[in-house]
Amino acid sequence: MGCSCQRSTSHGFNIVSRRGLIIGTAAVAGAGLLAACGSDDKDSGSTTPATDAAGADTTAAAGTDTTAAPSGDAVTVGINEAAGSVAYDGAKAGLDATGVPYTGNFVDHNSFQDNITSYLQQPDDVFTWFAGYRMRFFAEKGLAGDISSVWDNLPDFTEGFKTAATGNDGKQYLVPTSYYPWAVHYRKSLFEEKGYTVPTNKDELLALAAQMQADGLVPFAYANDGKWPVQGTFDILNMRLNGYQFHVDLLAGKEDWTGDKVKAVFALWTDLLPFHQENPNGRTWQEAATALESKEAGMYYLGTFVSSNSTDQEYLDDLDFFNFPELDPAIGADALDAPIDGFMMAASPKNEDGAKAMLTAIGGLDFITAANAVNPSAVPANSKFDSSVFTPIQKKSAELVGAAKNIAQFLDRDTSPDFVSNVISDAFANFHADPSTIDSILDDIETQKSQYL
Repeated sequence: MGCSCQRSTSHGFNIVSRRGLIIGTAAVAGAGLLAACGSDDKDSGSTTPATDAAGADTTAAAGTDTTAAPSGDAVTVGINEAAGSVAYDGAKAGLDATGVPYTGNFVDHNSFQDNITSYLQQPDDVFTWFAGYRMRFFAEKGLAGDISSVWDNLPDFTEGFKTAATGNDGKQYLVPTSYYPWAVHYRKSLFEEKGYTVPTNKDELLALAAQMQADGLVPFAYANDGKWPVQGTFDILNMRLNGYQFHVDLLAGKEDWTGDKVKAVFALWTDLLPFHQENPNGRTWQEAATALESKEAGMYYLGTFVSSNSTDQEYLDDLDFFNFPELDPAIGADALDAPIDGFMMAASPKNEDGAKAMLTAIGGLDFITAANAVNPSAVPANSKFDSSVFTPIQKKSAELVGAAKNIAQFLDRDTSPDFVSNVISDAFANFHADPSTIDSILDDIETQKSQYL
């Protein structure tokens, strides 16, 4: 990327694109809530909620849940969550609250993301996705619809969020719903019981991990089912060792994957692996989260959506996190991943008017209030959301993001989707299967990157 972003006042933070342009600054007020901008727009375009005749969900196929709407004009909505999860319940609650008739195509997260390119050939009218390079890539390829007219009716988002929703052509393609940081999660009661203190640098982190092992704990819960979770670990190690600018330049194809800086990341990663759960490639993030909840593991580096894995209020009240410590004093710890989630529209929706009505409603308070009441694992993007109902995790998330100097969206959102799908995902999985092969793995990444970047 281009220039480094400087922290603004009022706990402001900068949302930055992969290609090097600062795309906006969102001010965080009070306990970290993104600052207000205008009044609330509650016009949903419809007053009919989406349910089948019995008021319940209907299952269309294995791995897919379809919520039948009472009207042939129903908007189809693709959601990257499967039934049985808190995230699914939250998404459904939000969509139901819009009042716009819809048919929900709920698919598990990994399947949705793995098949996104083929899905976009015949997508639902509206579908979940994320801010970042991949959003702009899909828009540029004509795989997403221009929703600039929707943004004319979305007064409650900061300019930073609007810019994050903007494609390379200056048009808007995303309605943001929430954001969340990646951080090191832990149970307060375990730290109190064992006398652990939150580490702030590399030596303290290694000492804590060694003490946890001596106490019979796995220091870090760890998973890579779906081949995306460990990308977060790479992001943070690279930003902590080499800085934000090098990280985004590497993902842009401007730096060498076989160079000493990248090799240093994997050398440290290799040294840290014994402190992590073994064989992560076959473990889901939810299974790793359960190890944290059961106090089998002492820490877990993941997005704050980790809290959505449990409904045990005692555990959720005990859950806390800290910023990943600095590894090099010259680099510091002021960069982090903080992805923005939201909804996009198909390039040629079957029900364009309904799709835009749904997206307008998703950008209103009713959607996010209902969704957050069920799944408060991320920070609402709507600036009019009542921050007094924030959980401690949400408050701390907004403060952490507000204090960051540089924000990344996450590796698989910050570079070419084909590069991630065809090269990085397998490369990182292979590294975890056999860390001794890292030199050949990096050679392969460097050789293949020119096909995609």
